[in-house]
Amino acid sequence: MPGRAWYDVAPSAARLTGSLRDIGYEFPTAVADIVDNSVAAGATRIDVTVEFDGEESRVVIADDGHGMSAGQLTEALRFGTRRSYRRGELGRYGLGLKTASLSQCRTLTVISRSSRTVARTSARQLDLDLVEEWDQWVVVDPSPQDPVVRSARQWLAEGTGTVVVWQALDRVLPEKRPSGGWARRRLESLAARTSDHLSMVFHRFLEGSDGLTPLVLSVNGQKLRPWNPFALQEPHTSELPRQQFEIEMAGTAGLVQLRRFVLPPRDCFTSAAEFERHSGPLNWNRQQGLYVYRANRLVQWGGWGGIRGIDEHTKLARAALDFDNDLDSAFNINVAKMRVSLPAQLRHILEAPVNELCVLANDAYRRTSRRQGRPFPTDVDASPEVRAATQAATTAGLALRMAAMQADQWEAWQRIEETLRAQSPEVAQLLGLDR
Repeated sequence: MPGRAWYDVAPSAARLTGSLRDIGYEFPTAVADIVDNSVAAGATRIDVTVEFDGEESRVVIADDGHGMSAGQLTEALRFGTRRSYRRGELGRYGLGLKTASLSQCRTLTVISRSSRTVARTSARQLDLDLVEEWDQWVVVDPSPQDPVVRSARQWLAEGTGTVVVWQALDRVLPEKRPSGGWARRRLESLAARTSDHLSMVFHRFLEGSDGLTPLVLSVNGQKLRPWNPFALQEPHTSELPRQQFEIEMAGTAGLVQLRRFVLPPRDCFTSAAEFERHSGPLNWNRQQGLYVYRANRLVQWGGWGGIRGIDEHTKLARAALDFDNDLDSAFNINVAKMRVSLPAQLRHILEAPVNELCVLANDAYRRTSRRQGRPFPTDVDASPEVRAATQAATTAGLALRMAAMQADQWEAWQRIEETLRAQSPEVAQLLGLDR
């Protein structure tokens, strides 16, 4: 800055790293952020190990991706790495590896191999005790004899990849009695929750859908089964026509894709166990709504993003909303990649297709109390003309309900339905409005 005085006001490393530990991660979401890096590195196999050993308990996340050189590894441990992110990559701010790890532990060790032909590994360690003692942004070389490093090198003996190790789990283990039974049960519970979380947020990668290379992901040796929120394997799941929108915000334009599904009611699932499995971690009511995917990775789920409220009668409605990382600024994605905000422009566009989906889900829900899922009792010997007429009446009833939603007259329509059911039950039944 010619002609102007300037002053170096670099932040205190000790103070800032302490603040960055509280960025909002939970244990499963922190592990998922590390898995993001493995996916971005082209990994086809990722093993997560949550190992209880009292104060020496550790978490190990190992992959077979393309790995990092010594220089790349040092850069990866910089807060706010200088690397840029290509379209479709899961990274965003260059903070995830550090902030996710240190939200759970005080010592982060990364060992990596980038050459398939030369069995050379690089290792770096970020130790909060050293950062606080020196008040500097430093990483160190761990001892080659460190059991963690030796074990990681065994994993990497057959090819490229990266091993991330969390130690000194001060945010995970209780300060008192870290070797006790409660601590062990806590780690076991966290491992189970992490399995459920990873099965959900990476389900497309586990399925190898949408042209993705299939990913094998395991937690404590157990291969994860993908949890697809839309029950695509169920024969009675129905999908509405796909839609695509272009949005523009602050000079950034991109495409958003919408897929809408009505899941089967309980009696139409292939089994009671599958119905319960698809209830999801939030259970049926709170699992309804929008499932927002960024570059095929699920980042937010449940609820309608301010478009409408959660309703028992629409709990079978779920929709996938996809965008790529070129729209990150429009969706306001946070550092932990756990929350997004729907742009106001998009929220307005989604109102009609979301309301249409909810009308159909409402109808599917009401059919659960009717035998064989039929919209209303029908004489199997009726003529084709009669069956066509009754189907047309049901369609008319659905169209009226959808129009009421789109016209923001839903409460008035509910009063009309109640009046029809009370005064003309046969008409209500014909229109599919009986309960």
